[in-house]
Amino acid sequence: MTPTPSGRPTSPRGGASAATEAAAGDPPIGLIAGYGRFPLLYARNLKAQGYRVFCAAIREETDPAVTEVADEHRWLRLGQLGKLIEAFRGAGVREAVMAGKVHKTRIYQLRPDLRAVKLMARAPDFKDDTLLGAVADELGRSGIRLVSSIAHAGELLPGSGVLTRRAPSGEERADIDFGWDLAKVVAGQDVGQSVVIKNRSVMAVEAIEGTDAAIRRGGELGGGGVTVVKVAKPGQDVRFDVPTIGTDTVVAMAEAGATCLALEAGLTLVLDRDEVVAAADAAGISIILLEAPAESGRGDNSS
Repeated sequence: MTPTPSGRPTSPRGGASAATEAAAGDPPIGLIAGYGRFPLLYARNLKAQGYRVFCAAIREETDPAVTEVADEHRWLRLGQLGKLIEAFRGAGVREAVMAGKVHKTRIYQLRPDLRAVKLMARAPDFKDDTLLGAVADELGRSGIRLVSSIAHAGELLPGSGVLTRRAPSGEERADIDFGWDLAKVVAGQDVGQSVVIKNRSVMAVEAIEGTDAAIRRGGELGGGGVTVVKVAKPGQDVRFDVPTIGTDTVVAMAEAGATCLALEAGLTLVLDRDEVVAAADAAGISIILLEAPAESGRGDNSS
């Protein structure tokens, strides 16, 4: 099925908690910070809502600016699961959130501690969701609940509608219709979240290289004029790996000659929205967020 715009913005899925102001004595929110601007913006969002933030910063991934926003932080290597849990429990963290990804190539350079080794030995496979789900379970056994990464996202999570001055053309809408279900299949196989389409033909499929590299490859192969469709996985577990775009995405599209970007409303984070829209408008790129058909078993396992 193909999504259609609702014609008006919708309320962000999993919006801010009713407890938007935390007392100074309340436990901090644990922030597991990956790379990119998302962890920084998320930390600022939490602080603006009155929460204290304890940041678990990953060496060679986390922007040090995140630790300056957080009330407390601890630097860890990727794979130090035991020390992560120890740090959270020492700070009194009861709820934690993952923000920002880890470069997948670092998984192959992992130096896991004993707790992580045991976790990996029990895993049936090493897919992202399998490993991250196992980490969430391990945190839960230690009294730390991993919650939705969009729970406190606020304005970072726009509803449906056209963000830019220009709406998609008829040809671009045809490419979106063609690419949506394909993107869902690719995402459902844990390959990637994006496809690049031109004239209802696939120019590129995102894999381990990431969205921006896939856009550049698809634009080159298609000779420009391509449409990018980026979706959440079917049954997306919103505790991790939520689709995200930012100004880098628009830069990649402009360089590739891409003209349209279609995103899934309520499940896609748009970082630095004003800058994203301004850059897209300057490049003549249309950005639209579409409501997907209802999916059974959509995976917010945080409650």
